[in-house]
Amino acid sequence: MTPIDTSRIEAAVAEILAAIGEDPARPGLATTPQRIAESYRHFFGGVGVDPVPELMDGAEMATTPEERGELVLLRDIALRSMCEHHLLPFTGVAHVAYVPEERIIGLGRIPRLVEIVSARPQLQERLGEDVAAALETAVEPAGVLVVIDAKHGCVAARGVRYAESTTVTVAARGVLADPVRQAGVLALIGRSEA
Repeated sequence: MTPIDTSRIEAAVAEILAAIGEDPARPGLATTPQRIAESYRHFFGGVGVDPVPELMDGAEMATTPEERGELVLLRDIALRSMCEHHLLPFTGVAHVAYVPEERIIGLGRIPRLVEIVSARPQLQERLGEDVAAALETAVEPAGVLVVIDAKHGCVAARGVRYAESTTVTVAARGVLADPVRQAGVLALIGRSEA
């Protein structure tokens, strides 16, 4: 991973403020370049990070089908990413399912995978595909399904301003690309229980 160059970010933000006619030195804006540079360390901390090795470290062998189960599904994994077209945030949830073959993975590794892949300039469609590909590579499951439901800052704040709309994307691999099996997982994702 290449370290984030906070000095360059600060200089660029000061230039943007000047370019829109603001005074970057005025009291309300004086520390804005530093605050944005610090926030970008979080927003883009996944740039250049390969999540597969971290997943491989957490992959465990299951000796019997009873230990592996038929399906693993984590619902409602909170995510935050930055749209690469406008550098505005999109936020929502990811639902990640896989059908184990020989390996299972610690449940905490899946939200970490979503976090790593989200922390880079991203498209929602590619985000789901990247999560599915990493899980497929690390765990070698029979199938993967990633459903992302997110609100986009660029849709809510620009143009027609559909503030309450969400975008849903689906990435499917293996047996979970089959419409019937996929429908079963989607029904589990949609089921809300207290």
